[in-house]
Amino acid sequence: MHDRTALIEMRIERFIRERLVSAVYRARQPLTVSAWEAPGEPVTFDEARDAAYRPFAIGAPWGRAWGTTWFAVAGEIPADWRDPSGALPAGTVAELVIDLGFTAGQSGFQCEALVWNREGAPIKGVSPFNSATPAAIDADGRVDVLVEAASNPDVGSLFTFEPTPVGDPATAGDAPLYTLRDISIGLRDLAVWELLQDFRLLHGLIAELDATSARRATLLEAMDAAIDAVDPHDVAGTAQAGRDVLAPLMAAPAASSAHVLHAVGHAHIDSAWLWPVRETARKVSRTFSNVLSLMDEDPEFVFASSSAQQFAWMKEHYPALWERLKARVAEGRFVPVGGMWVESDTNMVGGEAMARQFVEGKSFFLEEFGIDTEEVWLPDSFGYSGALPQIMKAAGARWFLTQKISWNETNRIPHHTFRWEGIDGSRIFTHFPPVDKYNSEVTAADLAHAERNFADKGRARTSLLPYGFGDGGGGPTREMTATIARTHSLEGAPIVKHSTPREFFETAEAEYADPAVWAGELYLEFHRGTYTSQLRTKQGNRRSEHLLREAELWAATATVRTGAAYPADTFQRLWRLVLLQQFHDILPGTSIAWVHRDAERNYAAIQAELEQVIADSLRALVGTGVRSIVANAAPHRRAGAPALAIAPATPEADVAPRVEGEGFVLDNGIVRAEIDGRGLIVSLVDLASAREVVPAGRTAGLFEVFRDTPTQWDAWDIDETYRRHATPLDSADSVRVDGDAIVVERTVGDSAIAQRIALAEGSRTVRLSLDVDWHEQQKLLKLGVPVDVHTDRAASEIQFGHIVRPTHTNTSWDSARFETAAHRWVRVAEPGFGVAVTNDSTYGHDITRHEREAGGTYSLVRLSIIRSAMFPDPGQDQGAHHLEVGIVVGAEVADAVAEGYRTNLPTRVVTDAAETTVAPLVAIDVPGVVVEAVKLAQDGSGDVVVRLYEALGERTRARLEAGFEVSGVIETDLLEREVDAAAVSSVSGGAVELDLRPFQLVTLRLKR
Repeated sequence: MHDRTALIEMRIERFIRERLVSAVYRARQPLTVSAWEAPGEPVTFDEARDAAYRPFAIGAPWGRAWGTTWFAVAGEIPADWRDPSGALPAGTVAELVIDLGFTAGQSGFQCEALVWNREGAPIKGVSPFNSATPAAIDADGRVDVLVEAASNPDVGSLFTFEPTPVGDPATAGDAPLYTLRDISIGLRDLAVWELLQDFRLLHGLIAELDATSARRATLLEAMDAAIDAVDPHDVAGTAQAGRDVLAPLMAAPAASSAHVLHAVGHAHIDSAWLWPVRETARKVSRTFSNVLSLMDEDPEFVFASSSAQQFAWMKEHYPALWERLKARVAEGRFVPVGGMWVESDTNMVGGEAMARQFVEGKSFFLEEFGIDTEEVWLPDSFGYSGALPQIMKAAGARWFLTQKISWNETNRIPHHTFRWEGIDGSRIFTHFPPVDKYNSEVTAADLAHAERNFADKGRARTSLLPYGFGDGGGGPTREMTATIARTHSLEGAPIVKHSTPREFFETAEAEYADPAVWAGELYLEFHRGTYTSQLRTKQGNRRSEHLLREAELWAATATVRTGAAYPADTFQRLWRLVLLQQFHDILPGTSIAWVHRDAERNYAAIQAELEQVIADSLRALVGTGVRSIVANAAPHRRAGAPALAIAPATPEADVAPRVEGEGFVLDNGIVRAEIDGRGLIVSLVDLASAREVVPAGRTAGLFEVFRDTPTQWDAWDIDETYRRHATPLDSADSVRVDGDAIVVERTVGDSAIAQRIALAEGSRTVRLSLDVDWHEQQKLLKLGVPVDVHTDRAASEIQFGHIVRPTHTNTSWDSARFETAAHRWVRVAEPGFGVAVTNDSTYGHDITRHEREAGGTYSLVRLSIIRSAMFPDPGQDQGAHHLEVGIVVGAEVADAVAEGYRTNLPTRVVTDAAETTVAPLVAIDVPGVVVEAVKLAQDGSGDVVVRLYEALGERTRARLEAGFEVSGVIETDLLEREVDAAAVSSVSGGAVELDLRPFQLVTLRLKR
């Protein structure tokens, strides 16, 4: 038995499915199709146009994995569709309709195409829910186009996380993946199509309304009546009658207190993920073509797009599309947003690289469009560094948008609109769209969820609705904009209006003048494995960041000191490549094998080119002779050389190990380490204080292997349940002295680990050099350092400072933070004594508190060294890896900072120099103030730009001295535009007095 309401709902569903959908096209006309398969990677339009095509039948298979098939399509509208005057029937439009053989997976994760005219201009993209192209039919009713079809495999849109070979072209196979279903001209009935949009919206609205509401009952009865008004044997002829029945309901206005959604067209396109970077550029071209076509059809539609890199691809590879895009940008309808080169990760990107994301992104938009993007658009990155508010503000940003925090597994951020405060006290107006997605399809369910979910009701009533299919799905569709038109004021629904990000943020700020404040990082309680996955990619990024810093420093020094040419173009090109690979599915290690192999090759090329720049710059500075010099690019004195300077080389030596009993000792008069016969550090003593680091009964340098089988996203996640399954590697195959180091060799499964333990004269750091030949799968390797200090917090380096996180589990927020990201160091301490652990290439850590045998607690610092997920890259992290770890005994924060640089930025020795000393371009008199970058100005003026920050979290006065003649000093933003002085208290010649708040970031321009 069904009640009347249920029967009407069933009737509505069948009417939509069987009557309206099938009647959208009054008629179809097949077209002539021929095909040419590109032999390898994608080709240019000119090459495809001139290729030899063969006849191709509908129903035939096509497309090997990652291949490209070009279809030549020709035909015309049938004469019998036209009236005697040659016009099509009133209320109809003809359009090219293509079904490439779309599968049940998500749009954007399978085959796609771009329709080109014969002159080589893109017309429109083709994807599962955006498959019609009216503009492909010319004024005479003819079709003569080329269709560039990409047979991208569906790597895993259903996210079963099963290992697949198709993420690597070497193992993807050559069998056709798709079957061409349709290429035809369709005669679309506009009244039927509009009635379909009415029914879909109202049917969805019924599902969201209270079952007892009068509005719901009225809608059901009216839709029932509208079905009666449509003749099932003449849907086209009676569709308008059905619309007339619904018209009064569609005209009923929304409540005056209804939530207001600013609808912003969007297409989140991952710059690489389950497809390679080269395919992303094609996805962007297809989506942008769709967007521009929709703008031609709908004058209200507005689209926002981030990532300067994606715009740059269009400028380089699609000039005709670029010209159309520029025109719409000038109108204000195609809106660049975000101000970054790509939507990067923010947990692992280094400080200067994070700054350069904004420098390159905003500069591109300023140069190409004259637009200063003030909103930062990062919907999908996996958590947000506590340094980001300051960096954003230093780039001239006013607003921040993200969505990903709605993915939290445990806790919910209590606001959707708030001010976010960073580690230095900077605050930025922030919004999380309460629709809880960045690719809404503008369904009634989405709109209702946004209104119900909005956490700031009573204080505000405005939110942003980003809508459109992403990742090659084509962006917004005419169906989505039709819903927006219908919900500009509709009873029972929130108010929806076309908008831009700027319009939304200005409205929200005016409406909500005193929002709540969230202080510190926006930690994502999910995807914690991204700090560790794909170690080679992370190492390449870390090495590239430091090489770029070093190359810019020595090149700038060489230019100022010798007049050598400064390779600005080289630096921009290499920075942009590094920034691209910081995208939030590349650096986090969550892409297919193809992406990471490309990244590794790119990093190798970057290293080779920068090594040559450094060598050339040093040669220009020191000439050729017989002397040995050391070049110190770090911001601290090392090896006898001042910071950022060159000095005569002084020898650095490691202490020789000595045998004691069944173990070994390293002792340099500052630190004494005892290593037992298992190769484990059983004692580590600060000799000045006689303080023991290793708690009784514990060992440092202990590897543990854990079962790593997350519930969901393999390469993305580490679940806390990993801790239940630990295997300590507490036995060794061999422990021996090799030169000035103790070498420990271990095996686990099919893998081998060699650990070289050394201690330098005059150093507080016990160095652990690791060589790991890894052949395990679904295993996590961690390295532990227990520290005998009683504390409930740990400091971790992030961009331009550090963050202090609780290590206790008092609250659900603390418990959820069981794996955290750090850059070059972490530190645990109690008053008067601390220990830092440094690294050269990993980011994931867990730091926990444990009960001591003698009472009290100690801290256990563990670095996540390697993990071997099987999706999306079943070969993740297999093979040989080298890492450097340091244990810094008796470390203050300043020691941790300095040792972090030492680990990542080794000095360089030149043995055939003529000059032995090159003074630094700039010097700082306070060790807690760190010079992060020294470079020449972006504008080619030759001015020297210095970026520095306060690293200890203290208020500090510092003096910067320029080592060259300076005509003036100004404080600038990241883009080197003058700003009001916030840190500079006085300038005298080349001497600059600075008053810095904790963690303050400052950019200075020294005029030459």
